[in-house]
Amino acid sequence: MIEEKVRNLIENVIKENNYILDEVVYVKEGSTYFLRIIVDKDGYINIEDCIKINNLISPLLDDIDFIEGSYILDVCSKEKGNI
Repeated sequence: MIEEKVRNLIENVIKENNYILDEVVYVKEGSTYFLRIIVDKDGYINIEDCIKINNLISPLLDDIDFIEGSYILDVCSKEKGNI
């Protein structure tokens, strides 16, 4: 399963940088595949956090390259409920 392989590959580097890997989703939307990495941390995730995580995990995913075909890497935050 792609999600499990990705989680095993990136979870430690995400934890080492004080983030929480909430979910990994590999999904086809229309004709495009997305590898969605959903992260969390104490406090709020902002765009800079998503960019940082993207920069940390992209080289790992490129080196292993076990996902056939092209996809869009989407690092995003976990939805927060209304308080």
